[in-house]
Amino acid sequence: MSTSTTASVSTHILDTSAGRPAAGVAVRLAARAGRSAHYGQGGDWQPLGGSATDADGRCKDLPALPEGTTHVRLDFAVEPYFEKKQADAQQDAPASRDSGAFFPEVAITFAVEPGEHYHVPLLLNPFGYSVYRGS
Repeated sequence: MSTSTTASVSTHILDTSAGRPAAGVAVRLAARAGRSAHYGQGGDWQPLGGSATDADGRCKDLPALPEGTTHVRLDFAVEPYFEKKQADAQQDAPASRDSGAFFPEVAITFAVEPGEHYHVPLLLNPFGYSVYRGS
């Protein structure tokens, strides 16, 4: 829950190749503070912890953002999800060296303002992804 001095973040993942939520994807959250904390100009990322998506593809227990956060990064470990999905689909087939995912991880970085809530859904398939600010 956000207060007037902090922002809050939530996310979920939809596997558009399957038409269903992506369960069991590890998600890490990091934050940095200060408007000068732009790419290449310092601003160390502070790891805050993480979670994994539930059966509905949602992370309901991401850590709170520290006061003064101006930028947030969500890191999604999608390769293990696609490896498991591929293994489940090919239980009796010979092992494949292809992990089934072109992007092994997805990192989304965005700016936040105090007191705002940011819901950032990830629409995922083995060869691409899309994100947007949801509600």
